Amino acid sequence: MTSTTNQEIIKIMTLKNALTYFKSLVTETNKKSEIKVFQEFIQLLSNLEKRNLSEAEIQSIETELDVLDLNPTTTNNKKHFSKALKHFKVYLKETLSLTPKGYYAQLYGGLGLSFGLLFGVIFLSSFERSLGISMGLLIGMLIGQIIGRNMDSQAKYSGTMIE
Repeated sequence: MTSTTNQEIIKIMTLKNALTYFKSLVTETNKKSEIKVFQEFIQLLSNLEKRNLSEAEIQSIETELDVLDLNPTTTNNKKHFSKALKHFKVYLKETLSLTPKGYYAQLYGGLGLSFGLLFGVIFLSSFERSLGISMGLLIGMLIGQIIGRNMDSQAKYSGTMIE
């Protein structure tokens, strides 16, 4: 596929056109980091296509795809598309209440680490300092992961998870 064809696809950014565009980008590059980002976009868009979304939701998603400027003029495609992917995931979370797989596990795992560090410094200081901090981080991460996985399973059960 030539770049003029890619530009034509971008003008009318429907879900199907976006999928075609990212599939063509995967074939045009040989950088593993770029391919990974493009494939994540492909998986996300494929899962959105499979959902029973209303016409208004589809229109909203397609408008957001237009806003993302998916035809970069920069030489750093990975950085541009990574930012676009992150922005698109935030948009799906805030607008349609759709979360990607592992969203809550990642969120609560990070929170668990933060609180675990605090817990280790304050309450486990009777141990050697580094041991108390390490134990606090471990406990916090485990608790965060348990809570996050529980929240992910609830999102999957309620149908708000994009797999």
